[in-house]
Amino acid sequence: MSGTRSASKPEPATEPAGPRLSRLAILLYPFTAAAVAINLYLLGLMWQRLGLPAIPPLTALWVSIPLGVPATWLAAKWVKGLIDEAEGRR
Repeated sequence: MSGTRSASKPEPATEPAGPRLSRLAILLYPFTAAAVAINLYLLGLMWQRLGLPAIPPLTALWVSIPLGVPATWLAAKWVKGLIDEAEGRR
């Protein structure tokens, strides 16, 4: 260590550090789809109070497959924001 500094400037990273949103979404999809299914099933149970038929558990599971996609995107975006905030990138 001679105490001299390098004349070259550090290059910025081409890809931001941390997990990408798509990787987080793939990881979170089973959990968010399951949460959507549980919420649909419980909503169906509450509908019985209004005189509507209950949603069977398998129907709630099938409906949660497509509804889990936007829920996963929102959850991944939220988690990515938390990671960025924790790493001081905001």
